[in-house]
Amino acid sequence: MSHQSTNRLAKETSPYLLQHADNPVDWYPWGPEALQLAQNSGKPILLSIGYSACHWCHVMAHESFEDDATAALMNEHFVNIKVDREERPDIDKIYQTAHQLLTQRAGGWPLTMFINPDDQRPFFGGTYFPNVARYGMPSFTDLITRVADHFKAHKDDVESQGRQLVDIFSKLEPRSADDGLELSFEPLSSARQKIGQSFDMEYGGIGNAPKFPHPTTIDRLLRHWRSSAHSAKPDVDALFMVSLTLTRMAEGGIYDQLGGGFCRYSVDRYWQIPHFEKMLYDNGPLLALYAQAGLATGDAMYRRIANETADWILADMQSPNGGFYSTRDADSEGEEGLYYVWTPEEVQALLSGEQYEVFARHFGLNAEANFEGKWHLTVRETEKAIAEDCGMTEQAVAELINAARATLLKVRAKRVAPGRDEKQLTSWNALMIRGLAIAGLALGRNDLIESAGKSADFIRKNMMVNGRLLASFKDGQAKFPAYLDDHAFLLDALLELLQADWNNSYLGFAIELADLLLDHFYDPEKGGFFFTADDHETLIHRPKPLADEAVPSGNGIAAFALQRLGFLLGDTRYLDAAEKTLRNAWRAIDEYPHGHVSLLNALEEYLHHPEIIIIRGDAEEISRWRDSAAMIYAPRRLVFAIPSETEELPGSLAERKPVPDETIAYRCVGSHCSLPISSWQALAAELSETKEKN
Repeated sequence: MSHQSTNRLAKETSPYLLQHADNPVDWYPWGPEALQLAQNSGKPILLSIGYSACHWCHVMAHESFEDDATAALMNEHFVNIKVDREERPDIDKIYQTAHQLLTQRAGGWPLTMFINPDDQRPFFGGTYFPNVARYGMPSFTDLITRVADHFKAHKDDVESQGRQLVDIFSKLEPRSADDGLELSFEPLSSARQKIGQSFDMEYGGIGNAPKFPHPTTIDRLLRHWRSSAHSAKPDVDALFMVSLTLTRMAEGGIYDQLGGGFCRYSVDRYWQIPHFEKMLYDNGPLLALYAQAGLATGDAMYRRIANETADWILADMQSPNGGFYSTRDADSEGEEGLYYVWTPEEVQALLSGEQYEVFARHFGLNAEANFEGKWHLTVRETEKAIAEDCGMTEQAVAELINAARATLLKVRAKRVAPGRDEKQLTSWNALMIRGLAIAGLALGRNDLIESAGKSADFIRKNMMVNGRLLASFKDGQAKFPAYLDDHAFLLDALLELLQADWNNSYLGFAIELADLLLDHFYDPEKGGFFFTADDHETLIHRPKPLADEAVPSGNGIAAFALQRLGFLLGDTRYLDAAEKTLRNAWRAIDEYPHGHVSLLNALEEYLHHPEIIIIRGDAEEISRWRDSAAMIYAPRRLVFAIPSETEELPGSLAERKPVPDETIAYRCVGSHCSLPISSWQALAAELSETKEKN
């Protein structure tokens, strides 16, 4: 190519931005240099947002951004800015919302927005555009030429539209509920009904294709079932929906049948063929969910899936520094899914005849190809059915299949693996810390708890700078002021990690994060939390997101975790902020409850306070009590085992004193605590009561 060897993105650490560093497009990262150039030149901004594992981002890059003629047009008419949406979710949230308002269609990635340089307000946008006219879309070159001409000819209209857009932004925030309104269980019941209406009763999951795992929604169903389990009419249908979804996903191609871990979503209704990227933010919540479902149902398959997913995370996604990487790409060698698919001939050459016979039946190699002429492994015939047909035991069939899986996994490891985005994000690490802490207790695996602790230590050491949390770490550099999700998810994760392994420093870190949330993100007037801090870069809008998206709602998790911390410490500041957040979100919760399930979990524990068990005594003995208590699925129960020698406990924890030479437990519901319980038998009786405790 005749263009310069690299553009300004070459100085960035984001793998996504670096993918575009040798484009002939004169890309800039978002920042003062690019924004000032746009103002000075009068050129509109072409903003392109994506992420490293995004398949259609790669397609648009190959078709347009690597093409000299297209790049020349872009450079002539625009100041071109590339943004990694994983580093700058603040920018992405704003312009995704703007896209939806401008086009009346859902957004996605790559996001392509055209922006007035004077005020950063968008005037046109879309997602992927092809290099030639197809799919009912114009070619990208035609589009950018027309957009540039429109901007020059209709500058006044562009400015007027921008003002209208910002005015709409200001009206998007819901009006808070009146202080006198009594918050009720009604949205919880309504959400259960609405989830049921959109549930696929044949294949599990929510809606049709494309089908996403929605772990927060499935978790809500599991919590709902548990809350009703000892009522006159337990909601067994809710448990059925959980079990069906988790089973179908575990059997499907969305799950990596050889290596463990889940892909982003299924392109079909049946969970068979995924979009092959693997995201840390999906696998953390799914790890926790499968481990908890194993406790709730006793189903060994859920435990197996949780174990295999955890094994993949530790082997493939944890850095030597302790933090977790972000994603595995969908593509390898330029083709989506190539790393994962097989032909029957390949497999047959690697296995014994007996192994191949059961493996082929189990994973559909004896059926027609299901992915572009090749076979992506999905469970087609159960081990039980194969065993009955072949006159074998289920265990013998399972052993043959597992041996075959191990063989194929070793061979697959020699292929060219999909790219790994080794950026480490605080919020996504927090989701994995939570998942590993929950799974570690549920599965009896200390290695998972230790792994979670390493990530927490990594964040505390590298991402806390001058008393403030940062969002992203790559190549030894921590960058970008942290967002609401970073603080809220990490606070929630630390409360789970403290239950798995008490450490005073983790409690201190949790309190520090909670105070940062109140000092810099909280809206003391209306309630709720802004996505960015009060001293963040000024953008065209400062959102206060309430709904769950691909990750849980930051407001929902903030309210949930602050409430738990407030009850643990007896600190009303945290409890008041959680309640005011629920009041701020009430109208949104009431109108669209199934879109706000993270807030519903906080509402449930506001109305029906969490049960907190504090165990004091010898470290070894209190661990046994805690581990025994952890074998019961009780989502509103927190169990903390604090060794007797632990000193300087804050707040009301200081009142839960140890007794010399004894192991004792305190049981608190909300702010009401029992007398000390001095035997495991007495505590077990409390924990196994069938009536709901108030």
